[in-house]
Amino acid sequence: MKVVVQRSKYSKVEVDNQLVNEIDKGLVLLVGFTQNDGIEEIKAMAKKIVNLRIFDDENKVMNKSILDVGGNILSISQFTLYAETKKGNRPSYIKALNSELAIKLYKEFNEELNKYVKTLPGVFGADMKVSITNDGPVTILLEM
Repeated sequence: MKVVVQRSKYSKVEVDNQLVNEIDKGLVLLVGFTQNDGIEEIKAMAKKIVNLRIFDDENKVMNKSILDVGGNILSISQFTLYAETKKGNRPSYIKALNSELAIKLYKEFNEELNKYVKTLPGVFGADMKVSITNDGPVTILLEM
């Protein structure tokens, strides 16, 4: 499981020029799954994300989590995180989990996050337009 975590001031996701979801202050997650991912990885990743201290405290030091500062999560499925580019110029996605299994894990992941912080999803498998106003910028790659 790979997740790109971005601290956000405002972000939104659209499909067919229609707003699907948006957040103000919070986190945007780009989420990808691979063959050995399951509920244990989901639980560990969700806990890691909500406790990740990447928000400024009163001294402008990244010392607070989303649990401390409030805000929401915008979660976007992103199978391209598993792109392999070692051979040639056309990425291979053989390590990405097939969509039938990945959608189940994506839903479970969002449900797990919702236990801690309001989490709004994108549309799995859709041609999404994601606008991210990255705060900082702060971007962190997590892998399980």
